[in-house]
Amino acid sequence: MEVLREKVEEEEEAEREEAAEQAEWARMEKMMRPVEVRKEETTLKQETLRDLEKKLSEIQIIVSAELPAFTKDTIDISKLPISYKTNTPKEEHLLQVADNFSRQYSHLCPDRVPLFLHPLNECEVPKFVSTTLRPTLMPYPELYNWDSCAQFVSDFLTMVPLPDPLKPTIKKEEKVLPKKYTIRPPRDLCSRFEQEQEVKKQQEIRAEEKKQLREEEEHLMEAEKAKPDALHGLRVHSWVLVLSGKREVPENFFIDPFTGHSYSTQDEHFLGIESLWNHKNYWINMQDCWNCCKDLIFDLGDPVRWEYMLLGTDKSQLSLTEEDDSGLNNEDDVENLDKEDEDKSFDMPHSWVEQIEISPEAFETRCPNGKKVIQYKRAKLEKWAPYLNSDGLVSRLTTYEDLECTNILEIKEWYQNREDMLELKHINKTTDLKIDYFKPGHPQALRVHSYKSMQPEMHRVIEFYETARVDGLIKREETPRKMTEYYQGRPDFLSYRHANFGPRVKKLALRSAESNPRPIVKITERFFRNPVKPAEEDVAERVFLVAEERIQLRYHCREDHITASKREFLRRTQVDSKGNKIIMTPDMCISFEVEPMEHTKKLLYQYETMMHLKREEKLSRHQVWESELEVLEILKLREEEEAAHTLTISIYDTKRNEKSKEYREAMERVMHEEHLRQVETQLDYLAPFLAQLPPGEKLTRWQAVRLKDECLSDFKQRLINKANLIQARFEKETQELQKKQQWYQENQLTLTPEDEDLYLSYCSQAMFRIRILEQRLNRHKELAPLKYLALEEKLYKDPRLGELQKIFA
Repeated sequence: MEVLREKVEEEEEAEREEAAEQAEWARMEKMMRPVEVRKEETTLKQETLRDLEKKLSEIQIIVSAELPAFTKDTIDISKLPISYKTNTPKEEHLLQVADNFSRQYSHLCPDRVPLFLHPLNECEVPKFVSTTLRPTLMPYPELYNWDSCAQFVSDFLTMVPLPDPLKPTIKKEEKVLPKKYTIRPPRDLCSRFEQEQEVKKQQEIRAEEKKQLREEEEHLMEAEKAKPDALHGLRVHSWVLVLSGKREVPENFFIDPFTGHSYSTQDEHFLGIESLWNHKNYWINMQDCWNCCKDLIFDLGDPVRWEYMLLGTDKSQLSLTEEDDSGLNNEDDVENLDKEDEDKSFDMPHSWVEQIEISPEAFETRCPNGKKVIQYKRAKLEKWAPYLNSDGLVSRLTTYEDLECTNILEIKEWYQNREDMLELKHINKTTDLKIDYFKPGHPQALRVHSYKSMQPEMHRVIEFYETARVDGLIKREETPRKMTEYYQGRPDFLSYRHANFGPRVKKLALRSAESNPRPIVKITERFFRNPVKPAEEDVAERVFLVAEERIQLRYHCREDHITASKREFLRRTQVDSKGNKIIMTPDMCISFEVEPMEHTKKLLYQYETMMHLKREEKLSRHQVWESELEVLEILKLREEEEAAHTLTISIYDTKRNEKSKEYREAMERVMHEEHLRQVETQLDYLAPFLAQLPPGEKLTRWQAVRLKDECLSDFKQRLINKANLIQARFEKETQELQKKQQWYQENQLTLTPEDEDLYLSYCSQAMFRIRILEQRLNRHKELAPLKYLALEEKLYKDPRLGELQKIFA
């Protein structure tokens, strides 16, 4: 074996020597070629490169027109502040530091993507990314592609009620009868073989159905299988990272800035982190992201895992253990570290971005042009801003049957600010069923309206808010031949009413449903248990067979009984064909009583019961007719509401509420006119006296003095008249009070308590009026001299009496 191994090694060594000699001969032959041959080879290579370059230049990359292109034309940079267009010396210094840092990073890590440090803004000016954030924002990371962006977590959870272990179980004691009294069960005459064959057949049918369902699911999964993403892991997205520790944040998590949803850092959709930055510093992730973000340690103070760009005193500190922390107990060492950080710290420039200001109009718009469309798999969600659509539509969810979104299955539309309180409209395109949901406040107390057509006497279900209705109606179901109503909380304990209708008469078929109601064939009514009445006298169900002229009653069953009493009346007319009165006979009442009672067998009791039931039948038929009219009224109202779809506007919304705006403008106009009227109608004491003189004539000194004296004497007389008027009213009230008191003294012994109360009330009111008049008189006496002097001073300063100013000058 050793000899063979040595032989093989010798042969391999010989082959290697031969290959080396051939390579050396080829190199020497190439060197010995003529210069012309080598030139031809070089020319051929250049032509090949030119041909390749020409072919590559012919390839055109088509950019989708749906991608928005932000250019100078789309952004008006003339209105931007100077901070957008230029850089301060501090910012230039920071850009130089960032550029130097980027070159070092590219040199040390040539296999990694260049850093996103200083992109160009809308004015094509480089800006450091950390200066684009304001101090109020959280750290803003750059994350790799999140693949399935269309998958959202459902906001609704199905709550399954759990049994209550503390709830006692009530068991009824069963009476055990002796064996000799037990009833033997009847014999089973069914064929077991046939039963087994039927069970086997049903199992085969279910197995076949499961197989078909499984095949359909597999076929559907193959059709829906997504194609591999060619850009998987190459896209870059920006997310918000919230670190734990401050503001009672228990753990780190991400926030999607577009939707506001939060996600754990362990989520498998996050493939890695390239860098983090906030308004103070910039960190580079030096950890391996082979396991996505699940194993990343977000300790930004660790320079091994996170390389920071700027050294400052505000950088995150490394989480130290107890042993490492014990070495920093010396205060001098801490002070020395602080001094070193202060010396090497970099003063970050302020943010160059303007503060975001959102107007109320833009905030209500919520998205460009007020509309947003989100495409899902087999579904499309459309959103609108409030009041953008005239019918109040704010959201629409359309569900499709196929992936191409061509066959519609159902449509859900949400509304806001509707005057008819419509909140949701659900349309099933497969069954043509429409369901309208209403908020409380509809004029007809509607809660849910399910229908296929708005035509009357069609299949529909109407649910109501029972607290808003006097009759306690909860739900009404209608078909062309039936109408069922459900009640709750009625004083007569009615819970159910079902009416069967017959065909209309042909000659009246052209009339309207209101003038020609459907003939009633049968009315069935059910009642809750009335605890006041005994069970054998409390009616549980009564049936009015209108066509057969019969009335059936079924009473409630007692707890200790297994069956209930029943009674049936043959309803006949009170008179026969000859006009003779019909007497109540025993055959007109057929009854089954669990415990027979004597008074129920009497014909008088049966006659009174039948007459009462006739009145109840008449009332029930009238109520059914009113229900038909109410349905017609509801349908008419709903058609008007759908045609008008008026929106409600708050009184505080001054821009949209035209009525409030008009009312406010009218009030302002009235107030302005009132102010002008008050200014125009201010008292002018000289106007009556100046009217006695010729217009335009200049006053002499004697005329000015005379006008002043007349005006003052007139004002003095009016003050005296006002004082006399108050004094006269005061004396009148006093005299009337004295007369009333004298009358009371004379008739005190014969007065009733009511008269005394009236006298005391009159005295109280009279004393109140006397006190008010006394206060007015005293106040007038105090202010009258002051008003007189004020008027005198006003007349001296009046420019129309200029001669007075010359006299006292």
